[in-house]
Amino acid sequence: MLPLPRPIEEIHGLDPAQLPTQLPTWTTPKVIRGLVAHWPLVQAARRSASEAVAHLATFDHGQMPVTATTAAPDTHGRLFYNADMSGFNFRREQIPLKVVLATLLKYASDPAPPSIYVASTTLDSFLPGFSQANPLHLGVADPLASIWIGNRSRIAAHQDVPDNLACVAAGRRRVTLFPPAQVGNLYVGPLDFTPAGQAISLVDFHAPDLQRFPRFAHALEHALVAELEPGDAVFIPSLWWHHMEGLEAFNVLVNSWWRPVPAWMDSPMNALMLAILALRDLPPEQRAQWRAMLDHYVFDAGEHTAAHVPHTARGVLAPLDAAGAERVRDTLRRRLQR
Repeated sequence: MLPLPRPIEEIHGLDPAQLPTQLPTWTTPKVIRGLVAHWPLVQAARRSASEAVAHLATFDHGQMPVTATTAAPDTHGRLFYNADMSGFNFRREQIPLKVVLATLLKYASDPAPPSIYVASTTLDSFLPGFSQANPLHLGVADPLASIWIGNRSRIAAHQDVPDNLACVAAGRRRVTLFPPAQVGNLYVGPLDFTPAGQAISLVDFHAPDLQRFPRFAHALEHALVAELEPGDAVFIPSLWWHHMEGLEAFNVLVNSWWRPVPAWMDSPMNALMLAILALRDLPPEQRAQWRAMLDHYVFDAGEHTAAHVPHTARGVLAPLDAAGAERVRDTLRRRLQR
């Protein structure tokens, strides 16, 4: 029998006004019950999907189509690769949001509908005024707020570099989380050919093939899970793997991403890709030597790293700022063009 995931730590009764002082201190996953229960969208969704759609429609300026992902009923909402991983089992179309919403209501009572999924759509661009009508102050710098709308769906486990607060506004969601260190037990697919930009676990969580993916059983020993109702939120720290399931015929999720670092810092994923390019295929003894270099200059870096170099001569060994980061990028551009 496979191990059962443990519940995600829950917080009850948190006043949304307290969120700005608490959220920046969290480093582990949290479920915050009822955090956005005060939102008009949540209250409308609790009455009916039609009322939730009507609320969303009041903010739809209709000037830009959304990107809708659609898949055949036999995918059962699992948006994934095709059989030989040469492509995907879905297609994307540019469709007016009002058409997507009407189609979701049309199929709401269908026992085997096509999968319809509008993913990661920027709120301020597509639904201006929504955030003012459904407010949540995070206390973090420059969060990017997005909305996700669809029917029943299964989004494979993946990770994001930013921290993430995801709020269920309609329907129900099941979220399953894994610590970043479980990367080796999740059987992650290609880094550069992905369904939506992030590498995903190839394991079907509804029917895990332990002959093909035996280490997934070890991943489950570290898994955390929660089912979220309208008004609930989940905090997903940076790089935590998350498998997301929409459980109802109409689901809406609103999330915010942010990085608690200066805007001039680059994505660590770029460093990973460069490391694959420059280090991964070196002979073993050279990889070991470069591991020591990275430990010294990156992972174990501190004042001791450059204490012997005059401050005026430290270059990239000095603490970075926006100007220093741009000099590093210029150097990288020149090196990569050789």
